[in-house]
Amino acid sequence: MKLQEMTLKPIGRVRAEKGMFTIEIEEQYRPALAGLDGFGHIDVLWWADRSDTPEQRNITTCRKPYTHGPDTIGIFATRSPQRPNPIAVTTADVISVDQDHGIIRLSYIDAENGTPVIDIKPYHPSGERVRDVVLPPWCSHWPRWYEDSASFDWDREFTG
Repeated sequence: MKLQEMTLKPIGRVRAEKGMFTIEIEEQYRPALAGLDGFGHIDVLWWADRSDTPEQRNITTCRKPYTHGPDTIGIFATRSPQRPNPIAVTTADVISVDQDHGIIRLSYIDAENGTPVIDIKPYHPSGERVRDVVLPPWCSHWPRWYEDSASFDWDREFTG
């Protein structure tokens, strides 16, 4: 099978200003927000545009990004935005959905102001949550639940 190029079109942008986090949806995609109100969390797929250079797209390994990790690790074993296709995903806590104005208010998202959003999916535990997750020893002490991540000392986990 021959690999083909794909075209992605942003559906909106992240706004991260003054401690407020929103996704602003382009007008043509606002009807797609119907029924999203009521979900407590969403998975936001976003384009890590600040890591989208030919050099960063060619990175396949990195040196010890995690304090307890191996000396060299493959990029697919990290959440780094430096990837062959800089697609990032964040599970975000939804505060409100304003379909008319195309605004999704979030409690937090780890994307920069202006970051292009390429898709949104509702978080549902029957599809995303895994009961018997297996992790390598170097990250097995990380929080098991999204809610516990806020109080975890992530600064101690990264080498850079």
